[in-house]
Amino acid sequence: QGILLLPHYLTEASPEGVAAHVESVCKSVKFGVVVYNRNVCRLKPDQLEMLAERCPNLIGFKDGMGDIELMVSIRRRLGDRFTYLGGLPTAEVYAAAYKALGVPVYSSAVFNFVPKTAMDFYKAIAADDHETVGKLIDDFFLPYLDIRNRCAGYAVSIVKAGAKIAGYDAGPVRAPLTDLKPDEYERLAALIDKLGPQ
Repeated sequence: QGILLLPHYLTEASPEGVAAHVESVCKSVKFGVVVYNRNVCRLKPDQLEMLAERCPNLIGFKDGMGDIELMVSIRRRLGDRFTYLGGLPTAEVYAAAYKALGVPVYSSAVFNFVPKTAMDFYKAIAADDHETVGKLIDDFFLPYLDIRNRCAGYAVSIVKAGAKIAGYDAGPVRAPLTDLKPDEYERLAALIDKLGPQ
């Protein structure tokens, strides 16, 4: 058992306040906690080192910020104390770089609607198969990003659209997010279709 501790709901907080929040959660449960560094939860090496000492059940660090300098600093400071995961939207485009930093795994949103492609990509990353990685990035992930980057919040919208195209309708996004426009939805459907059976 364990939990992924998402950022707190407030718009801002001091680093000390964020660290105190993480410590409070860790001390309130008897299982593993993975902290998700993103948005308003921005822990730095000093805070993570302190938390690692005080909270034996803080077992993992998931990065959703993409700050390479910070990630290197955290990994060098804390070594193997944590399990590390990449957690950026469309983490595949960062996977090779993060693997080189000592972050061998990542969460994949596209697994929700193109699981075969997601697994093919993961296996290629794990095997250092740069040819397959490059082909999948060129053929799928970069065109996918072109759609996703058209509007703030589309990192969620495009996953819901992909799931609907794959036959797993999860309904519309919640306000204030917006769903893909019809032409963007059709572009995504064509992109998924080109991948073949999933």
